[in-house]
Amino acid sequence: MSAGEVAEARVADAVAGHWVDRIAPRPVRPYLRLARIDRPIGWWLLLLPCWWSAALAATHAGLPWPDPRHLLLFLVGAVAMRGAGSTYNDIADRDLDAQVARTRSRPLPSGQVGPRAAAAFLAAQAFLGFLVLVQFDAFAIRVGICSLVPVAIYPFMKRVMPMPQLVLGLAFAWGALMGWAALLDRLGAPALLLYAGAIAWVIGYDTIYAVQDIEDDEIAGIRSSARLFGDRVRLAVGSCYGASVALIAAAAYGAGAGLLGYLGIAAFAAHLGRQVLRLRGRDGRGALALFRSNRGAGLILFAGLAADTVNQGWPG
Repeated sequence: MSAGEVAEARVADAVAGHWVDRIAPRPVRPYLRLARIDRPIGWWLLLLPCWWSAALAATHAGLPWPDPRHLLLFLVGAVAMRGAGSTYNDIADRDLDAQVARTRSRPLPSGQVGPRAAAAFLAAQAFLGFLVLVQFDAFAIRVGICSLVPVAIYPFMKRVMPMPQLVLGLAFAWGALMGWAALLDRLGAPALLLYAGAIAWVIGYDTIYAVQDIEDDEIAGIRSSARLFGDRVRLAVGSCYGASVALIAAAAYGAGAGLLGYLGIAAFAAHLGRQVLRLRGRDGRGALALFRSNRGAGLILFAGLAADTVNQGWPG
């Protein structure tokens, strides 16, 4: 395969027609794919708990809206750290990824990027994430640094535990702590409840995502919640989503949310329920669509929480 053909090799589950594959310079395309820029759902799912937490913290503090500066910093940080985490994961998993149909087209197992170049790219993305983190106060910086623990161990959990999605949840839900820490310079019960609810949400949606790989994972010996739950996957996802909604509602109550916040939670719950009803075991294409729809679910929840903040905090 020529260098040009390597640069053109699109990752299997990327968004069709994404600008990375159409207009990005060919030499940088493999690195953009390594950072998952062509699969933006990942950074959205990392970002949304940050925004939920920022909105609930603003409500608790009696502010008229979530801090716009914090929302922007969380956006940049989510893109950078999603890219860094994905690069780290791909370095650790490059041999396993070569055995799975959906992942063997990724830049490392397909030879688009070498391990040393990937490591250098990882360092650059992590540095950008660090520059974002140090814009917050000391307490939020310490909370953010602690997130590196689950990030560091997650790639290896699929080799040793039957439900590695739990560790992924610890990492991807961390933003539920960050919004509260950044605004209030502490953690409280609402932030911890929101974090627990976000973890349950992550386990649910990543179980749906893992449905795509059940057959290949069985051959390669990769563990996942989709394999663990088997024919009970719909019940398992529904249970995770139910726990998520209950915990987030408890967080909203603790933060002093009002009607609009609870309406947002209800709409979020309805969206998740629709996913469960449409889920089919071993339907990989359908599972990917349902997984991606969680961006909409998370934005619905944020809209409700943010509108509630504006409604309660606006003068008069």
